[in-house]
Parts: sequence; C-alpha cells; structure tokens
Amino acid sequence: MSVKTFEKLTALLDKHQARYRVVEHSTAGKSEEVAKIRGTELGQGAKALVCKVKGNGIKQAVLVILPADQQSDLSKVAAYLGGTKASLASPAEVDTLTDCVFGAIPPFSFHPDLLLIADPSLLSRYDELAFNAGTLERSIILNTQDYASIVQPTLVDVIKTE
Repeated sequence: MSVKTFEKLTALLDKHQARYRVVEHSTAGKSEEVAKIRGTELGQGAKALVCKVKGNGIKQAVLVILPADQQSDLSKVAAYLGGTKASLASPAEVDTLTDCVFGAIPPFSFHPDLLLIADPSLLSRYDELAFNAGTLERSIILNTQDYASIVQPTLVDVIKTE
C-alpha cells in the first residue's frame, strides 16, 4: 500500500485546484464491488494496467487507462508504439514503476519511464472518474475534465472489440 502515492496524488490535484473527493472504504476484490461501495457506476472506474511493450527495438513500460467495464486489447498498445508484443507487467515491475499493488494503481504516472495512454472513451462517458488512490482502501472520485487537463493523456483506442 502506498500512502506516498496517495499524498503525491492529492498534492497534484490540490495544486491544480481539481474537483475531487476521497472515499475511505473496505478492500474490495472486484471492480464491481468497489464501484458499489463508492456509489459510482462501473464504467466510471479508471482501470490502470501496467504493461510492457517489446519488439522492433522497442522496450517500453506503459500505464494503460481504460473504463473498468471494458477489456483491453494489448495488441493495440503494441501496435501504437511500433512494438510486436505487449504483456502485463509482473507484480515486482508494477511495484517498481508505481509503488502500488495491482488494483491500487491510480490513472497517473509518477515514474519517468512509465508512459501513460488512455482510451478516449474514458474522457467522454461520465462527468467523474473513480479510482483507487495508491491503496485498496482509499478511492478518489475526480472530475473528468480536471483529470484530462492535469494528465493530458495520449489517447489511444485500447478497448477489445468482440
């Protein structure tokens, strides 16, 4: 659990006068459960996946952000960066790059080697985004426009289509 990440995050949001609130809650295993606890829709959740892209001389760590009710297509991430393969990072790599455990990673990159990309639908579906904020027991519900202006994410279609 990273209290340090939570503190960095709230300091950044305060600096930008972002509209947000903190929700303390019990640890929930699934996105559906935590959305219920937060009082938000599942699609408002900003799911953060730490991935590695390799191939064609590329070796890049990527933080992929998408709505929690969607699945990612990592081949789209690899293609965008010019790589041939993308895979989820190991728990040790996640810890090194985010100082968080799986499920607690906020949709912000505080590591210089971790490129952040977001699916465009994340910014258009809801007025607020919800995400765990460095720990599994604390979430932030943040105005979507404030998120977009602070992070200025690179927008890439990463959602798996059936």
